[in-house]
Amino acid sequence: MKTVTQIFQQVKTISILGNPEVEISQLTIDSRQVGPQTLFAALKGTQTDGHSYIEKAIELGASAILCQDLPEVIHPNVTYIQVNDSAESLGYASSNFYDNPSSKLKLVGITGTNGKTTTVTLLFRLFRKLGYRCGLVSTVQNQIDDTVIPSTHTTPDSINLNKLLAQMVEAGCTYAFMEVSSHSVVQHRITGLSFTGAIFSNITHDHLDFHQTFDNYIKAKKGFFDMLPKTAFALVNIDDRRGSVMVQNTKASINTYSLETLATVKGRIVSDSIYGLEMEIDNKEVHFQLIGTFNAYNLMAIYGAAILLGEDKDEVLINMSSLQTAPGRFEQIVSPDTRKVGIVDYAHTPDALENVLKTIKQIKDGNQQVITIVGCGGNRDATKRPIMAKIACELSDKVILTSDNPRFEDPEEILAQMQKGIPPIDFKKTKTIIDRKEAIHFAINELSENGDIILVAGKGHETYQDIQGVKHDFDDRVIIREAFGI
Repeated sequence: MKTVTQIFQQVKTISILGNPEVEISQLTIDSRQVGPQTLFAALKGTQTDGHSYIEKAIELGASAILCQDLPEVIHPNVTYIQVNDSAESLGYASSNFYDNPSSKLKLVGITGTNGKTTTVTLLFRLFRKLGYRCGLVSTVQNQIDDTVIPSTHTTPDSINLNKLLAQMVEAGCTYAFMEVSSHSVVQHRITGLSFTGAIFSNITHDHLDFHQTFDNYIKAKKGFFDMLPKTAFALVNIDDRRGSVMVQNTKASINTYSLETLATVKGRIVSDSIYGLEMEIDNKEVHFQLIGTFNAYNLMAIYGAAILLGEDKDEVLINMSSLQTAPGRFEQIVSPDTRKVGIVDYAHTPDALENVLKTIKQIKDGNQQVITIVGCGGNRDATKRPIMAKIACELSDKVILTSDNPRFEDPEEILAQMQKGIPPIDFKKTKTIIDRKEAIHFAINELSENGDIILVAGKGHETYQDIQGVKHDFDDRVIIREAFGI
């Protein structure tokens, strides 16, 4: 429990009306969670404005209100903290409320369009192998050593994020690895955190429904590096032409990794097959269980970060060689007779889909056909829909367009937009099946006995399908295993 004065220590405020020594036992941005001794933070969101719920929060017993605009009615027994930006101030306040947990951990964040989940998960697993107690914040799940905590966002809101980090500290963790989404930077979910290091993977068109323009998306990613202190390290993929842009204004020490150009950490792919990657890193050849060029970059990021965190190079490479991919990231499911292969991947952007299909093309033999099942999420960037279909057709023998997470959109309309990207020459090899389970079964029935490959793209680790606000149980991996008789 802390007072308003303690919570807003070193936070810029316009005014504080009421008793600044009132004690607070919880922070929330959800008026439904308000009770006595609660500070309710009124945030201005993209769809709702928390200021509309101030009166409700007070009725439920809120002791303090964080807001940008003071309400018309001021209650004498309530403390009001007025600030210029509620979300930004809440970031600092949340950190203060939970005793600045990030400063007690070596916190490393990774941002980029593709590769975040794999990289952060593998870093978490690597450092556990190296003997450390660690925390993980990812799209798939949050984790404190062996304890798994369900994940609802790539990056939680600032209150829940600091609460989670505090739990990691209490559990004795010394490291924490987290995905940093572009949304979290703009919405100040990571404001107030102390990062030891930051990694940039790559950037391609995504989330334009939120950021509106690609330039805004780039600025959001760059904002993460702009906020780093000089004590932190920045590690960027210099093969991505925007890698250098990310660190233009950072105070952190700048480090790079690469497969193609000169870099602080340089790697080279020796061979790439269904059995894994052979790579040369720092003049040492190592075999990894992961597959594909995109995973080679992920491995370079992991290695570079581990070295910057002071770990022994040889020990890092030995432990990296046994790491397996994150759930739903190029996850392979092989039929009992080993003649059919299912690959489930979270690829939900044009670049990610292209990378996965090119990898499959590289590792397959000449007789294997590739059947791709792909859809696009509803209420998200619609500009990528025809592009996704076009890429699938270019790099697959057969394509089945199906429903992803339609959310509140009509799945038929989403698929109609995808179909606009199909070249006339590819009409014959495409089929549209709205029901995702039916689409997967149809594709598996199309597989021959030549070790054909089916790629189910878009949902990866997800165990649900979001339709009209309801999350129905659905797991691509389960459907494939059932069809394979596993």
